[in-house]
Parts: sequence; structure tokens; C-alpha cells
Amino acid sequence: MRAVAARVKSASVTVDSRIVGSIKAGLLVLLGVHTDDTPEKAAIMARKLYELRILRDEESCATSGAPLLVVSQFTLYGETRKGRRPSWISAARPEQAEPLVGAVVDELRNRGAHVETGEFGAMMEVTSVNDGPFTVLVEI
Repeated sequence: MRAVAARVKSASVTVDSRIVGSIKAGLLVLLGVHTDDTPEKAAIMARKLYELRILRDEESCATSGAPLLVVSQFTLYGETRKGRRPSWISAARPEQAEPLVGAVVDELRNRGAHVETGEFGAMMEVTSVNDGPFTVLVEI
């Protein structure tokens, strides 16, 4: 499982001209699922994201109550070493990825996080105002 976590002043996801998720200051998380990922890895990823100390003053969402906007992003597993066109062979198929993205979101909420989401499989417009900017790659 791989995530790009960006500290943001605000972020939102729009599908078909309607906002489906938005947050003020917090974390925008682009989340990719690998073919080898499991529900156990989803739980680890949720804990890692919730406790990641990249907010202002080394705070985390757990300590500050900051929200997260989680957006499924299969392209994080695009392989670009050969040729000019990415290969998606390492990215989980939708029937595997959707429940695992849902498991990350559910676990974050179980931990007390306020979580907004995109819409799995939809063509999404993601808007963000980065804070810093401060962006990290999180891999499990």
C-alpha cells in the first residue's frame, strides 16, 4: 500500500460538478493499493496516516483532530521504468482495491478521525492548497 500525504490548508474532491469531499487544514491522502495488499496492511496504513507527525508543530491528526481527505489513486503503482507508457500491473484491480481503501477509511474513523473521501472509480477533480508545501510518501 502506498500513499502520498500532503499537509494542506484546504482540499476538495469534485465529481460531475459537485463537491463530494472537502476539508480545511489537515491531510490530503492519495492512496494506492498494490496487488499484494491485505486488510492487515490497510489497518497499518490507517494508523500510520493518523499518527504521522507532519502537521504544524509536529502534530498529527491524532493529536490535533485535523481531518483527512482520502482519495483512491491507482496510478501510484504506475510502472515507468521501461518505455513511455506506464504499466499498471502492480496496481490492485478495482474489486480488490475498493474494499481495502474502504478499510483504511473505516479504520481511520474507528480511531476517531474525521475523514472525507473521493468517489472510488469516478473521474475526480482534486483541488488542494498545500501548506509548506509538505508532502511525504508513505509505504507499507
